[in-house]
Amino acid sequence: MIVASLLQWLPFFYRHRRFIQDPAGTQARLLRRLLQRAAHTEWGRRYGFAELARARDVVRAYQTRVPLHTYEDFRADVERMRRGVPDICWPGRIRHFAVSSGTASEGTLIPVSREMLRADRRFSIEVGLHYLLQSGRWSFLKGRHLTLPGRADEDPRYPGTWAGEISGLVARHAPWYVRLFYQAVPDRILMLPNWEAKLRAIAQHTLHQDIRLVVMAPTWGLVLFNLLLEEARRQGHLATTVRDIWPNLQVFISGGVALSSYRTLLEEMIGQPAPDFIETYGASEGFFAFQSTRDDPAMLLHLDNGIFYEFVPLEARDHPNPPRYTIATIEPGVRYALYVTTCSGLWSYAMRDVVRFTQTNPPKLVVAGRTSEMLDLYGEAVFGDEARAALEEACRRTGARVHDYHIAPRPATRTRPPTHQWLIEFAHPPADLSAFAMVIDAHLQRVNRHYQIRREARAFDRPEIVALPPGAFLEWMRRHRARLSGQSKIPRMRSDRRLADALLAQCADFVSSTETSPDSSA
Repeated sequence: MIVASLLQWLPFFYRHRRFIQDPAGTQARLLRRLLQRAAHTEWGRRYGFAELARARDVVRAYQTRVPLHTYEDFRADVERMRRGVPDICWPGRIRHFAVSSGTASEGTLIPVSREMLRADRRFSIEVGLHYLLQSGRWSFLKGRHLTLPGRADEDPRYPGTWAGEISGLVARHAPWYVRLFYQAVPDRILMLPNWEAKLRAIAQHTLHQDIRLVVMAPTWGLVLFNLLLEEARRQGHLATTVRDIWPNLQVFISGGVALSSYRTLLEEMIGQPAPDFIETYGASEGFFAFQSTRDDPAMLLHLDNGIFYEFVPLEARDHPNPPRYTIATIEPGVRYALYVTTCSGLWSYAMRDVVRFTQTNPPKLVVAGRTSEMLDLYGEAVFGDEARAALEEACRRTGARVHDYHIAPRPATRTRPPTHQWLIEFAHPPADLSAFAMVIDAHLQRVNRHYQIRREARAFDRPEIVALPPGAFLEWMRRHRARLSGQSKIPRMRSDRRLADALLAQCADFVSSTETSPDSSA
């Protein structure tokens, strides 16, 4: 029965082979289908989708007539869709909305069509199929699979619509055989409203299960694994690693944040042999790419999953009419702002992500960060991916392990030029923070000419490293997020000091309360 259920997905593997052989043609055909499908919607009539779909060069015709959009261009229409108005930017009534940030009442809500829900499910199973066919290792199909979806509920303000994290919406529409044969945790636990209570319940529920595949953000994986080990010890098990509890764990499918910053720490917690790691790139708007080769961290861009991609060079994104590249014209090594056109009715929509292709045939990319992840107050122009790589090199050189981090500018003082302040929660701190900072500084000078020039001119100082106490970032999220969820994460960079100062004040309060407590004075 299991094999028969999986065989029905094999056509998607051949579809995957076709888009690798003809990437530009695949994307053009997909765009034409999207335009035809939405031709009679409000947006379709506004921009003449029916005429565009008939154009010989459909990509050029589309880019000539349809401008780039941000969420503000969709916000009013999203509210109308929530009220049940059909045929606005996608045919029919949209009944599912992914909360991309904030809450269902105040945040960014992305429409999710039935077609997109199917595409998201298809992507997830295709990742597993691709791993199976690449590795030849079937044993992960013999046990249970653990995911950490967010919550999704019927919206009380708009009966008949559902709002929540995209992972929760997808989980509620999981295929029957996934629920029957693989789902490790029942929905009553997966949909608990309190995120930390849910993690504890999952740890208790899976302690004696044969977990062979996990799907989660690395940051929350570390939290869950700690809870799992605590629960095991509470019940008298002499477990020092996750593998002592789940001996057959084979695959860790990662998403949400860059895996590279956490992989070593995860391997230490899980134990030997280390599982196979597969990194994926997705968002509320759709699932985009996955790691198709285990020894290459770059991810293969999926070109036939209901999404047409456009890429604007990062330095040109604020121009009135920036150049719009496609999969046919991208170049490796260039940082691009990503825009998507989807089968949920998003048209040339700004993702606020920055991607960089490592190769174009087939198209493989890395996520370089967010469009907001650049610090350039003093002409240093440090991007998020450069900072992440510098941090990873410092960890390799010093043996340190990092749980989380945030970088903010530190203005000049009377005795020191400006610099960046790195607030780091270490899992294993380095023996010498100054040596750690020197490695970061040397790496940034090597890869970033702007940074190097300012360092050589002594107009910019070496990074300042501040080690935060364990749990500092989790406590900040508890205090400053409306609710914790699988999408909760720390902004890596900000050009202001609001988050940095809040973290430092929070840590000072903790130290002060500890010093004045009866236990600390005894």
